[in-house]
Amino acid sequence: MLVLRKMIVPMKLYIMFWGLAVFILALLCLVVNGSESADDLQWLPCQFVDEKVYLNEEGHIETQYIYKKAIIQFGNDGDRPLYLNITFLVTASRVDMRHYLEGDKDTLNCIIRRYNIGRIVMRWPAVGSQEYDIFFTCTLRHTKGAFNITTFLRHTPPAPAGGQVDFLQRLKINDNDLLTTSAVMAVLTRTPSVEVGLLKEPTLHCQFAVDHKKANVRVEWIFQRHGKLLSYSSHTAISKGTGVSIKDIGAGNASFKLPPTQKTSEGIYICSIRVPPLNGSQNILVRLREQPNVSLNVDSTLSLTLGEYKKVMCDAERYYPLDVNIEWLREQVGVSPTPVLLDNVLHSNHQHDHDGLFSLSAFFYLKPSLEDSGYKYTCKVSHKSLLTPIRKSFILSVTAPYSTMEYITFSGFVVVMLGFLYRYLPQFIAARKAASKRI
Repeated sequence: MLVLRKMIVPMKLYIMFWGLAVFILALLCLVVNGSESADDLQWLPCQFVDEKVYLNEEGHIETQYIYKKAIIQFGNDGDRPLYLNITFLVTASRVDMRHYLEGDKDTLNCIIRRYNIGRIVMRWPAVGSQEYDIFFTCTLRHTKGAFNITTFLRHTPPAPAGGQVDFLQRLKINDNDLLTTSAVMAVLTRTPSVEVGLLKEPTLHCQFAVDHKKANVRVEWIFQRHGKLLSYSSHTAISKGTGVSIKDIGAGNASFKLPPTQKTSEGIYICSIRVPPLNGSQNILVRLREQPNVSLNVDSTLSLTLGEYKKVMCDAERYYPLDVNIEWLREQVGVSPTPVLLDNVLHSNHQHDHDGLFSLSAFFYLKPSLEDSGYKYTCKVSHKSLLTPIRKSFILSVTAPYSTMEYITFSGFVVVMLGFLYRYLPQFIAARKAASKRI
């Protein structure tokens, strides 16, 4: 029996040891898988927007868009597809879109399209390229707006299309085809949407990468519906406009610094990167947002006498854009489950400041009863620039005025006291003086 107990104890230790080992191994696997970087991605689900270009009965060119399931697969030439979808196999090059990605597959929206170079016939300046190469764009958008990146993929068909090269002669892509490609250029922004206050100088991020050195790059910044802000050509080294560091362009950074923002600074800014025959761009939306300054014309406690009027005003000043919502709420502190919206509130006209900012007031006339004492009144201001509304409050205190009898009694008391002082104060002063002389 003693021998059996001695065997059971080591067996328990053995089971505990291996259980702990398995747990640690599983934990390590979880940590490794959870910390997988974007550089280790093997594939991404995408939507391929195919095009059917044809001449209609009237001889005009029409395009029909066809949406198909596809994936981007990262690997080497000759790899087999991982899934039975249209597979764009992206082989290694100097341009790797994974270096710029953040998040996992669930936060990325991927769309692949054909890229039409028109009737331009030229060979991309890279080893293995042909004049009949076909180009695609792979656009990845972060679902929470962290970045947008467009990558150009070059595919070399087995043979050129017969006859004269024409954009109507499209490579037919079937549902399970695999297309071996190479990433040749990428254009990225980490500021697809910018919200900025007045008189700020934000930097609009624009970055690019090309698969070969000494590329003929042309950089342009365009303010939509306003015109060109900057242009630079690496071929001629001529630049027009300001806002971009020409030195940084050589390193792939074409970010643009806006001058101090005004109301007219709102709009879409386009960063265009052209390396013939490709032209990539990113649109950046700039919106002016200025938070309102909110104030009341009363202190945190408002004391009123029964029957007294008070105009209570809430001012929201110097905000942008125009839309703002001001509400007055009333609640009994510690009693009311939800505040009640006041319906007797009036609004002033919008005031337009010289710099384009707005102001608005919401007010009501307060003639409280004694039962209103202790209530809390809150001005709630909502605006696009605010994550949560601004609230300003005061507590109302109402007191009753003196009654007629109380007033007569108090007045009589004052008269009696004055008479008493008039009669006895001189005697008191004389007595004090006499006492001082005796001393």
